[in-house]
Parts: sequence; structure tokens; C-alpha cells
Amino acid sequence: MFRVHAGVVDYAILAVYFVVVLGIGFAARRQVHSGLDFFLSGRSLPAWITGLAFIAANLGALEILGLAANGAKYGVATVHFYWIGAVPAMVFLGIVMMPFYYNAKVRSVPEYLRLRYNDPTHVLNSLSFAVATVLIAGVNLFAMALVIRLLLGWPIPISIVLAAAIVLVYITLGGLSSAIYNEVLQFFVILAGLVPLTIVGLKAVGGWSGLQDKVTAAKALGPLALQPWEGTAPGNVTNPIGADWVAIVFGLGFVLSFGYWTTNFAEVQRALAAKNLSAARRTPLIAAFPKLLIPFLVVVPGLIAAVTVKGLGAKTGDLQYNNSVPILISTYLPNGMLGIAITGLLAAFMAGVAANVTAFNTVVSYDLWQAYVRKDEPDEYYVRFGRIATVLGIVVAIGTAFIAAGFNSIMDYIQALFSFFNAPLFATFLLAMFWRRATPWGGFWGLASGTFAAVAVHFLHSRGPLDLGSPLAADFWGAGAAFVVDVVVTVAVSLATQPKPDHELRGLVWGLTETEDTTAEQDPAERVWWRRPGVLGGLALGLTALLYLIFVF
Repeated sequence: MFRVHAGVVDYAILAVYFVVVLGIGFAARRQVHSGLDFFLSGRSLPAWITGLAFIAANLGALEILGLAANGAKYGVATVHFYWIGAVPAMVFLGIVMMPFYYNAKVRSVPEYLRLRYNDPTHVLNSLSFAVATVLIAGVNLFAMALVIRLLLGWPIPISIVLAAAIVLVYITLGGLSSAIYNEVLQFFVILAGLVPLTIVGLKAVGGWSGLQDKVTAAKALGPLALQPWEGTAPGNVTNPIGADWVAIVFGLGFVLSFGYWTTNFAEVQRALAAKNLSAARRTPLIAAFPKLLIPFLVVVPGLIAAVTVKGLGAKTGDLQYNNSVPILISTYLPNGMLGIAITGLLAAFMAGVAANVTAFNTVVSYDLWQAYVRKDEPDEYYVRFGRIATVLGIVVAIGTAFIAAGFNSIMDYIQALFSFFNAPLFATFLLAMFWRRATPWGGFWGLASGTFAAVAVHFLHSRGPLDLGSPLAADFWGAGAAFVVDVVVTVAVSLATQPKPDHELRGLVWGLTETEDTTAEQDPAERVWWRRPGVLGGLALGLTALLYLIFVF
């Protein structure tokens, strides 16, 4: 079995990190006096804190192991998950959608659907989100278990339980504040681990030009692996990712991306914890800038692993694509630096688990338990129940971690989940916010039909009758099908049913919602030009286009 040979210094660094993480949990507990404190940090945090937490919450197994695995498997085309599959949607969330969420004073994303549509739509979204959340938390637990097994040689089941216990303690203690402050710490720890790995790895293969030569000569990749858009013409797909530009732009860049970043409560919850609307809108915009550069710390190591690790890409065992980063860490980093890198990996996975578990306990406590089971209990009751829901979420996530263990590339698994849950939800939200005529039952049947369409496409492809290329390409097409079916069904049902009157839609629909923050206007510091959402969003999109041009030309 492959093992990471860590020394005393490496274990000491890891131990110090765990002590600090748990210490933050105990400190945050003192700030929890109400349900708003536990579930939304009292809506009191500055934009730079929530912005870093926003990006750190995404730096879990999906980002580190999953996209590094994709870098090794598909090449530079993996940058699509960042530059077209993340940044535009983050800008849209900050500029367009946050006013709806923040001004409606919702405590969760599903709660918006209850106000805009009806209880059945709310219950459907709450249940589907809860399921998706524990499945994704399970992916991060599995990733943590992989690293613990490589470090200590412990079996995967024991490693999963240990990883879950650590996260459980600090989330149960301090709620969302504990998660957010730890995520800020974890962001810098992650960078401290990935930056040296990328630099040392590039030096070992002769720099960027040496890596290009080796990728071009590699049988499994070849020259197309260095071109994100080459070979994506419809009907003549030769790009390693196996999808044409229509699937990439519409399926990934629009449906999957916007569905994830604008409706995934695990991310939006961080922005809702901001102190005012101005800070909430800036949260995803601040996060967009590090998101632009993370491919160089994730995709590049994946490429390095592809050309240096013999036998990488096995369907089982230690040479699966998922292990690309841990193998590189063991190969290239000396003791001390090895401990920082391992700590960075565990920090990333803990951030991913914490993000999903805090979102899970909020939705289960407010959107399901309080809304439909125990409506009129005192605030302290829901804080206690939230802690119980945290334990429940962790226990269920332990079980779902074993589902993730069955995939040799967890990115394929994650994208399938997103096509099931996020893609149709985005269509439902888009119509909810921008079409007053969308009715309560239109929203419900559209969401249900879109989810069914994505699941149907996935199984038709995986079982053989429908060939859509690679598993990722199938997920892109499944997301597109979910979106289209959702829109068609919502429109059809809405035209046949009665819409809500305008006075019930105030603050929930475009044209009936204030987009300016009057509390921020009282603070001159909030009005400086470089804090304006339009300026930050435009700069992020401009840098995205520039980075694409560098690779194309």
C-alpha cells in the first residue's frame, strides 16, 4: 500500500492545527446566544471574512482531489470548472441574486421558495437539498479518510469516523461562526500546502515548458490536453473531456455553474452571515478573485502527476486519479513542508464537510422541523435541535462516504449530484425571481420534472442506451436537460394555474425588490468606488477572459 512517510515535525504541525481548530470552536461557543447566532452568525460579519469563508467552503474534496484528478485525466480543459464554471455565476450571485435573499430576510435558500411559491415546493427543495448535502459531505469525509489512511495506515472506515468526529466537535460548539472562522484559517493553510507543492513539482518536470513537452508526449493525454477549447466542435469532439462547446458553455458554464453557486445554500449561507446587503453582495465577488488563480494550484499538480506517476489512473487501489495530490506530496515534499501540505489537505476537506453540515443543520432545523413539526418553540429549543441535527448530518455523511469510495474520480460523482439537484433548482429560482407569472404549482412541478429528467439522462447514459461521451459530458447534458424540462413544465403549469398577487411577491421578484442597502449608505466607507459590486464583478470577468486568451494564444 502507498504510504506518506511523515516525520515527528509533520505530526506536530498537524496536532497544532487540530488544537487551534478546536480552540476556535470553543471560543465561538461564547458568541452563540440565539438561533440567529448559531445558524447565521448573527448577520454580523464583514465582507472579507465571509468572502474568504465563501471560497474556503468550496475548497474541499471537489476542489483539491476532484479537480486535480480531472487535471490528470482530462488536462487543461479542467480550467472550465473555474473560469466559465464558477466566476460568472459568482458575479451573478453578488450583483443580481443576493438582494433577493438578503432583503427577504430568509434564513436559508429553501425558505425563499416557500415565500415565493408554496409549502410543497419548499418541502421538495428542503428534502432534496438535505440529501444532496450529506452526499457531498460524505465525499469530503472520504477524501479526509484517504489522507489519514495514507498518513497513518489506518483502514478507511476508521479514518472516516475520526475525520467526522473532529468536524462534529467544532460545529456543534460554535455553529456557523465556528465554521466560518475556521474556514478563513483553512484558506491560508490550504494555500500554504498547495503553493510549495506546485512550485516544487514544476521544478521537477523542467518548469512549465518541460511540463508541456511531457504532456504532449504522454499517450494518455497528448497535445489537446493543453488546449481548453481545441477539439470541442459539435459532431467532431476530440478534446479529452469528451464534450463539445455547447455542452461546456450551456451545461457547465450556465446550468451547473449557476445552479451551484447561486442556489447552493452551503455557499449562500456565508453571504447571508454578512453584516449588511453591501457586504453580502461583495462576499462572492471577493471570493471570485482567488477562484481565478486556484487552477494553477490544483490543475497543474494534476498534470504533473499524470506525467510523473507511472500507472496513475487505475480503477482501484492507490493509483486512482483521486490520489494524484497525496502521491505528489509524498514524492516531492520534505519533512516539515510535508506536514504543512498534509495539514492543508485536511483543512480543505474539513472546510468542505463543515460547509455542508452547517447548511444541513439550518435547513433541517428551520425549513423542516420548525416549519412543519414544532412551530412555536422558544429560540433555545431550535439551537439545541440544530446541534442534534449536526450530529445526525455527520452520522449520515459517514454512511454516504462509502458511496463516494466506489468512484475512481469523485468529480464524476459530484457533477452527477449537481445535475440532479442544482441544475433544475436554478431554473426554478430563475423563473421565481424574474417572472411574476410563475405560480406556486408551476414551481413545484417544474422542480420535480427537472430533477427526474437529470436522473433519467444519467441512467440512460450509464446503462448504455444513450451515448453522450465521457461521464462528465453526460453530466453536462443531463444538467441541460434538467434546466430545459424544468422551464418548459413551470411555464406550462403556470399558464394554467393562478399566480400570486403582486403584494405577496414584494421583495421576492425583480421589479418589486430594493437592490440598494440603506444601512450601508449611512457609512461612507461602504460607498467608495472599489467596493461597488459592479466594479468588482466587471474586473473579475475581465480577468477571466484574459486568462482564457493566454491559453488560447
